[in-house]
Amino acid sequence: MNLQKLLEPTALLDFNHQTIKALVDNHMWAAMPTFEAIGAVYDYVRNDIKFGYNRTDAISASEVLKDGYGQCNTKAILLMALFRAIGVPTRLHGFTITKDLQRGVVPELVYPIAPKNIVHSWVEIFFNDKWINLEGFILDDAYLSRLQNAFGDKAKSYCGYGVGTENLLEPQVKWLGTDTYIQNTAINQDFGVFATPDDFYKDHGQDFSWLKGMFYSKILRHWMNARVERIRHGGKITPLPKCETGRS
Repeated sequence: MNLQKLLEPTALLDFNHQTIKALVDNHMWAAMPTFEAIGAVYDYVRNDIKFGYNRTDAISASEVLKDGYGQCNTKAILLMALFRAIGVPTRLHGFTITKDLQRGVVPELVYPIAPKNIVHSWVEIFFNDKWINLEGFILDDAYLSRLQNAFGDKAKSYCGYGVGTENLLEPQVKWLGTDTYIQNTAINQDFGVFATPDDFYKDHGQDFSWLKGMFYSKILRHWMNARVERIRHGGKITPLPKCETGRS
């Protein structure tokens, strides 16, 4: 794969947008040593962009930044755009994950009609002459710590509330120069790597009917975001049935 192409802007990776350029300039990420810059950008997307659900997956990085929240696919788009803005080559790895991972965030009333497989992605960066997988940016620390406090002493591995990990108390989410993960144990299909999210979403959008798509965009995601906020700020967390994957 041509590394130069993995530094270019696209319609979704719009890092030439004035808001993204201002963000990069204000934090002076481009002036940092590469390792530190990667960590600073990664931590910004992990914690300053809160875990939450946008109107759809294939939105531009500037829209994700404006929303101030995102999930795996939308935060991945913003992370890729910021990395490319500071000269770090990136590509997207696409998957699906079992819907069990979303249980607890998706209200039980509508969980039975949720798609069995959820479109998922992580970011891969080329650093120190190798590709590194980054998925641990999806959940912010405030949200993740609430789940750790609720379930971490009951099961080392966990699946639900947006988590799919073999070690809930010490998941691989911090930038240390190696792979990071927080939802990887729920993966059930691998689509491979793509130079851009634009390429990925041409063929792999979430399989919603028009009606379900409108319901998600206008009603369900706001309901889910409200549940996430309640959890983040101390709301009740209910134990879940065991995942069908057998990993919880």
